[in-house]
Amino acid sequence: MAKITAAEVNKLRKMTGAGMMDCKKALVEADGDFEKAIEVLRKKGQKVAAKRADRESSEGAAIAKVNSDDTKGVVISLNCETDFVAKNDDFITLANELADLAMGFESKEDFLAAEFKGITVQDKLIEQTGVIGEKIEIGGFKRLSAPFVGSYIHAGNKIATLVGLSAAVNGADTVAKDVAMQAAAMNPVALNEEGVDQSVIDKEIEIAKDLLRQEGKPEEMLDNIAKGKLKRFFKDNTLVNQDFIKDSKQSVAQYVKSVDSSLEITGFQRVALG
Repeated sequence: MAKITAAEVNKLRKMTGAGMMDCKKALVEADGDFEKAIEVLRKKGQKVAAKRADRESSEGAAIAKVNSDDTKGVVISLNCETDFVAKNDDFITLANELADLAMGFESKEDFLAAEFKGITVQDKLIEQTGVIGEKIEIGGFKRLSAPFVGSYIHAGNKIATLVGLSAAVNGADTVAKDVAMQAAAMNPVALNEEGVDQSVIDKEIEIAKDLLRQEGKPEEMLDNIAKGKLKRFFKDNTLVNQDFIKDSKQSVAQYVKSVDSSLEITGFQRVALG
């Protein structure tokens, strides 16, 4: 049996993030072979993952990243089971490292298959499930491209957002962050009226009509009144039409125009835990 040194245990710990005792046991089982020891830890993770597959992973860290020229962004969430793990510095560091890697991939599937520190992202998640003892997975994965992209991460890493602008005008960074903060706080269903799914519109109209019937309104009046309520729904639930949280006297679109008359919001992405 190979003699396992403290330096070797520490090296494996840095490679995998596993605890010192787990690393020592894995190296002993692998007779000092690092590749086999990593495989031992991964198999442990697979066993834990299988046992916890039906657990809720509603905690974690939502992270938004933007590339160096502010034209592309990605927002992901690394999910776990408990708030205790979500607040761990190593867990947050891992979430940020994975978000950096995610910038280079168009789909969640390609990202999970990508190499991360010698293994795939998916295998790393399984490995960390064994290390931490909780279900660890990638929840949200969304991308955004625009002439200018800004981001915002809400305190505690519970919500992360991206916002795209039509041009990289002077002050675009402030505008994008303000609007990204708006998207985080107000959770709009779409950018504008055109972005709202027809099924959502139909449901809102039907709800409005049902309420009006309960109020005793005549059937022939329902369509017009329901349309008015739908306009209110668009105002409250589409990003450009919402009241700007920093100045409720203007809409988000009006705020953006106040910075540059030609500036528009081209899109947004939002990932939230829970």
